[in-house]
Amino acid sequence: MSFVRKPLGLKQPKPGAAEGKRHMARVAELPCVCCGVRPVHVHHVICGRFSQRRAPDTQVIPLCPFHHTGPDGIHTRRAWWVETFGEDTDYLPVVADMLAGEWVSPWII
Repeated sequence: MSFVRKPLGLKQPKPGAAEGKRHMARVAELPCVCCGVRPVHVHHVICGRFSQRRAPDTQVIPLCPFHHTGPDGIHTRRAWWVETFGEDTDYLPVVADMLAGEWVSPWII
């Protein structure tokens, strides 16, 4: 019996990995969905998830550093953040509209 192994350290890329990276790069160019500030962190949605695995790279929203990891950020005060801004998953359609150019910024006067 013969066992054929692939060389160590050479993993095959996961299906959709390139698409996810392109999507994250586009989202990184958008303003924060909470306040309109740039630059942003690309946040993988966490609300409504019941596993320890990170959401796919296509399920991300742009958050400024303050709203992402700051004192009132979703990773610091999740319950307060959800009560104030709603679940992060609610912003996925907003991000899709922003990427399609069909979203009008409430921060532009």
